[in-house]
Amino acid sequence: MDHEKPDILTIEAILKGDKNAFKFLYEKYRRRYMLTCLRYIKSRANAEDVLQDGFIAIFKNLSQFDSTKGEFYTWSNRIMINTCLQKLRKKSFSNVFEDIMEFSQKISIAENAIANLSLQEVTAVIQRLPKGYRTVFNMYMIDGYSHKDISKSLNISESTSKSQLLRAKKLLRTKLDTLSFSYLESYA
Repeated sequence: MDHEKPDILTIEAILKGDKNAFKFLYEKYRRRYMLTCLRYIKSRANAEDVLQDGFIAIFKNLSQFDSTKGEFYTWSNRIMINTCLQKLRKKSFSNVFEDIMEFSQKISIAENAIANLSLQEVTAVIQRLPKGYRTVFNMYMIDGYSHKDISKSLNISESTSKSQLLRAKKLLRTKLDTLSFSYLESYA
């Protein structure tokens, strides 16, 4: 946990009132948290708002961080995810589990991106999933939540969580297969 020591020193400085220390922490994690927000929130402008709200929540709860229980990034990223989930709940979360037939085929990524997908490109593909699929996929596959935790957080059944994940994986697989086929056709 030696890589965690600079964060602990920065946190101690923030708690003592050092505003530059918080700015340092913000700059260190801003991009990583923005990618987290973009995985949950489709609109970049809304994701930026959520990012700011998440940093405010991190700042307000910083005194509760306990380095003996885990790493700062894990703790703070959980706060960022919860901030995203709160934003989604405010936008009529009962309607986010859209039927797959209502989801139009809008994914288009440059043909040569298949050979070397970046984190941003993968995020772009995930962003285009329907909200329900995207939320469950992110929580389970990327952020490590169990179906039980997802069901509690989203107020859905575990079986709904599992089916949303299954459908999200299937849709992603279809989209990636389509992208692969387009890539191969361009060189035919």
